[in-house]
Amino acid sequence: MKQEINPKETSRAQAFELWMKSPMPMVTLVKTFDVTRLLKASRRQGLKFNMLLCWCIGKVASQIPEFYLLPKDGKLYRFDRLGVNVIVDNGQGGISNCDIPYSADLRQFSRDYDMLTNEAAATCRDINDDEAMIIGTSAVVGTELDCIVNQYTGIFNNPFLVWGRYKRHWFKTTQTISLQFHHAQFDGRQAALFLERLQQTLKTWK
Repeated sequence: MKQEINPKETSRAQAFELWMKSPMPMVTLVKTFDVTRLLKASRRQGLKFNMLLCWCIGKVASQIPEFYLLPKDGKLYRFDRLGVNVIVDNGQGGISNCDIPYSADLRQFSRDYDMLTNEAAATCRDINDDEAMIIGTSAVVGTELDCIVNQYTGIFNNPFLVWGRYKRHWFKTTQTISLQFHHAQFDGRQAALFLERLQQTLKTWK
């Protein structure tokens, strides 16, 4: 559920005042992650690597209160649940957006991921969940990327993560991921906490 809240009654009061009207309010951080164990688990369990990465993103974000906030149109909203957006190649040769509801149950998330992405690809229509706080993602797997920066217009204010094809080394596999966020939503401290917890989750995957 989505609810408008008073920014002055939250920990984001000062940041909201400073950054809500900024012409360039977005911040991008880039980090290279060790995804060796996640890739091995993907192959061992027969699960899609991209799905597993999206689930890890949702899991870590669900533990950070600021991820449930969204600054938009001069207002601040709080949501009671999260979703992860993926971009799907559709049957018309274009792309469709698909919002996957986050579930702490990996198997449930995997089922929803497969069902909804297949539906979006087949119907060539976006599947949107307006009642969930959506974390955007984009997997540009056609090449390896060192860095990617999304549009800084402030039109799309949700957190957005982008990655390319993972890179193989002698004894490990790495993936560079960019995180873009609206400064009114959270600061570098929360962004760094998210990135650190995400790496810990990826490195301790069983």
